[in-house]
Amino acid sequence: MTVSAHKTLHRSLHRLPRLAALSLFAATAALAGSASAIAGEANVVAAKFARASNGTYRFDVSVRHADDGWEHYADKWQVRGPDGEVYGERVLAHPHDTEQPFTRSQSGIVIPDGVDAVTIRAHDKQHGWGGKELTVDLAE
Repeated sequence: MTVSAHKTLHRSLHRLPRLAALSLFAATAALAGSASAIAGEANVVAAKFARASNGTYRFDVSVRHADDGWEHYADKWQVRGPDGEVYGERVLAHPHDTEQPFTRSQSGIVIPDGVDAVTIRAHDKQHGWGGKELTVDLAE
């Protein structure tokens, strides 16, 4: 900020009633300190699967999340059956701040015979589970 702009801002703030200036300051501070809240929940945006010759599955799952460093990032995804049973999970070891959406794979997932669809969900370190899930039809 230039000296001239700073002086103009300073004069303008003195013209505002004190309460309005404090409210403006509090709102600005709240927005600046809430970057983690802006990141929101982790969403599953795409998934592909392949069945191996031994009957296990490989899933390639794409997750979108506004990762915000080590304290707030998408840290895992799961493949779940219709009854909520977890068939597979991929733990994500680090933030993907500059790679969105990102895709990671997991092989060796055992899905019981008779299960025709699974749901994939993602987790982040601050919100837990709760973003957009994706149901995958295994009959395709």
